[in-house]
Amino acid sequence: MRNEEVTDIQNINKLPIVAVLITGAFLAILNQTLLATAIPHIMDDLHLTENTAQWVTTIFMLVNGIMIPITAFLIETFTTRRLFLTAMSIFAFGTLICAVSPNFGILMTGRIVQAAGAGIMMPLMMTIFLLIFPVEKRGSAMGTVGLVISFAPALGPVISGWLVEHYPWRSLFLIVLPLAIIDVIVAFFIMKNITTRTFPKVDYISIVLSTLGFGGLLYGFSSAGNSGWSNTIVLLSLAIGAICLTIFILRQFKLAQPILEFRVFKNKIFTITTVIGMIAFIGLIAAETILPIYMQNMAGYSALDSGLMILPGALIMGIMSPINGRIFDRFGARYLVIVGLLILTITSFLYTNLTPDTSLSYITVVFAVRMFGISMIMMPSTTAGLNQLSNKLIPHGSAMVNTMRQVAASIGTALLITIMTATALNTGKNATPSELIHGVNVAFYVATGLSFVGLILALYIKGTTPHEDRARVEQEEG
Repeated sequence: MRNEEVTDIQNINKLPIVAVLITGAFLAILNQTLLATAIPHIMDDLHLTENTAQWVTTIFMLVNGIMIPITAFLIETFTTRRLFLTAMSIFAFGTLICAVSPNFGILMTGRIVQAAGAGIMMPLMMTIFLLIFPVEKRGSAMGTVGLVISFAPALGPVISGWLVEHYPWRSLFLIVLPLAIIDVIVAFFIMKNITTRTFPKVDYISIVLSTLGFGGLLYGFSSAGNSGWSNTIVLLSLAIGAICLTIFILRQFKLAQPILEFRVFKNKIFTITTVIGMIAFIGLIAAETILPIYMQNMAGYSALDSGLMILPGALIMGIMSPINGRIFDRFGARYLVIVGLLILTITSFLYTNLTPDTSLSYITVVFAVRMFGISMIMMPSTTAGLNQLSNKLIPHGSAMVNTMRQVAASIGTALLITIMTATALNTGKNATPSELIHGVNVAFYVATGLSFVGLILALYIKGTTPHEDRARVEQEEG
């Protein structure tokens, strides 16, 4: 039989597998923001302009976003063990290229290779967690995933900020590389085959359409924040992305074995929780993107101040994610998500009255409370949505959730930065901090409105427990 290599999930030792997956995902997500504060040093060393240097982070996000949608296909084609080892090995090889890169071209190549491996990690980890843990323990398991998602991106700028002050920027990769290699070696001995292979037919047209569709949209939105919406390349990439993505979606409905199963959106709760997750991620990105710009360019704070402002909130979110997971296992997602979105709405509103003299303690405390709220939304809503799906559809659901989160990050960043610059009272050389900050406050008004929409949607989440959800899904499958 084709699936005879799949391990008996009931009898496996889950802890080593969880440790290997968490480590791999942590390193992958850490690299999204690891170079954030190192860009000035890379610019000086490689003689780059700011726009060119930004590509070391943009390309990682772009390739990451392109890889995620095809992960469901990869999970159904390859064994769990082979796919994880390949993804982590590709990531490690990309890290090595970055560590020894003598010029910008080689560094970009390394970042592309890194992102190709990293893009597989999150959907693969979420799929494995949902399969190896019984439904009544999925909240706790996915809470651990939430810890990684929240802590790794916040830790990146802090680690890089300290390292580049004392060592060359390539040291960032030299620290990640041995950890990635160790993870590959350990995984070689302990990783088991969890997922069931269905050997879907390779539809190369869908893969090309997915790459151009998601890649075009992600590039267009991420570039719009810097280049403006009237830029020809931005408009062209958005148009190509929208057209290719539309054709890709229509094609998936016609295929017997689609690359990415859009029928998951036929489930109302999955759709609602996915949209709520996107809104929460936009809320997360809004604060982590706009506040450092406000602090450093308008309020006179240092880069270190803005990095340290984020850290307490990240720690709180990391600590609370597993706790919220346990609450989810007992009571379901409804009340967690409603309270979380209420907190997110209130803290967004508290950021609509910023001034040049707003204290660091105010910004930090509000951000920490905000992250507390987001921790109640992200993984509980994701797990509640994925619990609605059969085991067969979970790889597609995981890939879809992560894809939508990536799209939300790009759209949210572009939208809010555009609003921030367009509504500033003055953006010229003589603009005062107060005139610029007006745009920041308006951007947070928009973020408040989005959070409130999410709060309304949360009222439609059924108040069922995970166990009841699974019983209903099994009944429908039967």
